[in-house]
Amino acid sequence: MIAMHKDAAAVLSIKEMDDVTGEFEGYGSTFGGEPDSDGDVIVAGAYAESLAEHKSKGTMPKMFWQHDRDKPIGKWLDAKEDDTGLLMRGKLNLDVERGREAYEHLKHGDIDGLSIGYRIRKYEVDTETGTWFLKALDLYEVSVVSIGANENATITSVKAAKEAHEIMEKLRAGDRLTEREFETLLKGSLGFSNSQAERAARVHLKGSGEPADAAHETRSFLEALRG
Repeated sequence: MIAMHKDAAAVLSIKEMDDVTGEFEGYGSTFGGEPDSDGDVIVAGAYAESLAEHKSKGTMPKMFWQHDRDKPIGKWLDAKEDDTGLLMRGKLNLDVERGREAYEHLKHGDIDGLSIGYRIRKYEVDTETGTWFLKALDLYEVSVVSIGANENATITSVKAAKEAHEIMEKLRAGDRLTEREFETLLKGSLGFSNSQAERAARVHLKGSGEPADAAHETRSFLEALRG
């Protein structure tokens, strides 16, 4: 699994809106088709494992405003895959200000986008086109978003995820990592803080011998950290 927060490009897909209860329905993402602006294609079935885990735990992905964890605006009541994509049914919390604001924006058509926040579990990369085929995703939130704000968040997170992928490919090839690359891997894949990653990189890479030996040591080190 790539432990990397990623926000998908918004889908303009609010299907229904109940003016009384604040319930609404829409697609968090769609399957297949052409790669999105980030070069990703979500494969049908990508959410199956994550949704099954949510069901077994009695949980649901969170509902945020603009992918901001400090701004919950309601809750998701149902999530399922159909032939089109990830279909979500939720209810805005009209007893809180942000929920009422989201309701008014949706009701008047100011915004009509949903966007998912997830971690990648399984993927394949077409090296010729640079397209990522996302085959299994850990879904943890679906936000109501405006396109502009979501695009900015997506650009940052996608760059980080793809940089981590390139570093892992370099490691698999037996190439030695620079200190900065090692720090990036620790922070992105293992959740180290900046100071922890910097300290670990200095300690581990100090005095490493031949590049091939260093690459092998790095792989062993990461495997030990993962348990």
